[in-house]
Amino acid sequence: MIKWDRSKGRPEPIRFLNRITEIECGEPLVSVVEACPSLRIIRPQAIPYVRKSVAAMCEAAAQRLPPGYILGLVEGWRPIDRQQRIYDFFWKCAEEAFPHRNHAALRRTVCRFVAPTDQKAPPGHCTGGAVDVWLVDERGEPIDVNAPFDRFRAAPTHTYGLTPGAQRNRSVLLDAMLSVGFSNCRDEWWHYSYGDAGWAVRMDRRECVYGLAHLDPELYADLEKLWIEAAKERPNPFAAYLSKVA
Repeated sequence: MIKWDRSKGRPEPIRFLNRITEIECGEPLVSVVEACPSLRIIRPQAIPYVRKSVAAMCEAAAQRLPPGYILGLVEGWRPIDRQQRIYDFFWKCAEEAFPHRNHAALRRTVCRFVAPTDQKAPPGHCTGGAVDVWLVDERGEPIDVNAPFDRFRAAPTHTYGLTPGAQRNRSVLLDAMLSVGFSNCRDEWWHYSYGDAGWAVRMDRRECVYGLAHLDPELYADLEKLWIEAAKERPNPFAAYLSKVA
């Protein structure tokens, strides 16, 4: 079993997120293509929009990276329908990998990686305040932050047992993102946010400034089609546990 440092970062159970008072500031969603020239979009189905402040912070973080490192956007703003499809996919995968777990245990497993849509606090990505980011090189190839583990087994930011190179690369990403004001979800090294309920919990605040955000569906209709097609080939994120099911 892979271990990680639980003394770092702050847990953010759903009940904590739901206690945050939402005071929507009205900041618009903006195109990262226009606002973040140093950012590379590395997943074609990503909808390239985030809140205006978040876009500025991503650009600042990208410029703080050492030579040879490029900040890659995996996911920014998500419509609530996409969020639900992701949740449903993870639920199905968790049922396959952990057939003996009851409903409550499965929900804890899934909610560790995907925020549910049925709570008072909206999912971070659906507010436009959260981004999933990776490090890539000049060719667009991912820079290793996981070795000797795979991405999901080494999901906690402060995972023990990483190789020196992977640990160094992971620290490069963490330092750049935190230095411009993002907070990190300690369960996911790739997930950062500002202004949403998750950010408020991590920063010990009682209020957040971003609620559910909306975008004209015509702006991302083709990207939704790409996402649906790509999802058909997506492997079970809990695949490492499937061999133990028998």
